Amino acid sequence: MNKKVMAMIAASAMAASFSMVGSAEDIEINVIAAEYGQNTADWWKTFQEDFNNDNPGIKLNAEVVSWNDIYTVVNTRIQGNNAPDVLNIDVFADYQADDLLLPAKDYVSEETYAKMYPSFLAQSEVDGEVWAVPDLASARAMYYNKDILEAAGVDVPTTWDELRAACEAIKEYDDTIYPWGIDMTTDEGQAAFAYYTWNNGGGFVDENGEWTLNSAANVEALEFAIGLVNDGLTNSDPANDTRYDLQDMFGTGQVAMVIAPNSLPTYIADGGHEVNFGVASIPCNNGESVSAGVMDRFMCFDNGYSDEKLEAIKTFFDYFYDDDRYSDWVLMEGFLPATEAGGEAVAAADESMAAWVDIVGSSKFYPTAKAEWADVKQGVIEAEQRALLGEDVQTVLDELQEDIAG
Repeated sequence: MNKKVMAMIAASAMAASFSMVGSAEDIEINVIAAEYGQNTADWWKTFQEDFNNDNPGIKLNAEVVSWNDIYTVVNTRIQGNNAPDVLNIDVFADYQADDLLLPAKDYVSEETYAKMYPSFLAQSEVDGEVWAVPDLASARAMYYNKDILEAAGVDVPTTWDELRAACEAIKEYDDTIYPWGIDMTTDEGQAAFAYYTWNNGGGFVDENGEWTLNSAANVEALEFAIGLVNDGLTNSDPANDTRYDLQDMFGTGQVAMVIAPNSLPTYIADGGHEVNFGVASIPCNNGESVSAGVMDRFMCFDNGYSDEKLEAIKTFFDYFYDDDRYSDWVLMEGFLPATEAGGEAVAAADESMAAWVDIVGSSKFYPTAKAEWADVKQGVIEAEQRALLGEDVQTVLDELQEDIAG
């Protein structure tokens, strides 16, 4: 085992690592992967063994590190001039800005690259280049309590007009139930901004990537959401009720409809609750429902590779994104696929995932590759909370646009 691999393994006592003895001629690939759950380490151990058996001449060393430690581990390696070849993590922009990464098409084959949802790849694009590829994803959709909607005599809403009408009918049926859940807290208020603006043809940026926080579509969207609150059709305190509070309320039947991630059923079950629920697209006002997506990534550090080493890294990604193997990975961890073929395989293997596969393919993502994102995230939350207190939506969004874009 060479010194580089030994240093990587020694850097984190908490990391789960796996290595195999190979010949001096082997091309080594060192991977750091995030630990998603209790099955992750075993999955990567098996993957490493299978990969090394099936690819003589290449030696994969896969190290699994908990989310609590992975940022420290990776940054320590980088500072010690010992960056991994491949990293599985959520963020990429800082590494790209420091010129540490290779463009994705340098280390992913055309065949594998073509499998991925274009909307996912676009989230890792800077200056016309894609710098990371999607590992897996989660998405948001509308959950609804079937029993409450049936008792109130309403159908599942698909438009904003239908949503308001459904909320009014539920409120009339039982005024102790919150018809609709809204989270405009510091926990995830930026998600609320996305849900409403994206589903009204607006959003954070325009088609050219320029900030458009005070667009007419955004103003209309935020006014609609605030209107639901003011009319008593939502939870009573959106500025303080987090997504977890709303999920608890949904689990106890206190909220009839809520936008939540695909992990909500597990959350409810872990809380000891049972709900007769359904899943549907987020209601929209422009005829095209848009989901909010969250994804993690693979990236490759620019460690001065030979052509042979780059081909070996491409082989690694081809192997990982093999349709059957990739769908097993996604299903094992309970996430959503980032490839179209993976989506088809997951839907075929688990009928309950089929609706989510459709949703994740239409997802939009936060513009996290832009340097101003942290300020925008906090800015839209502040704007929402000011609007909840009665300030004019147009005014607060105009001020935010001025602060961000000048």
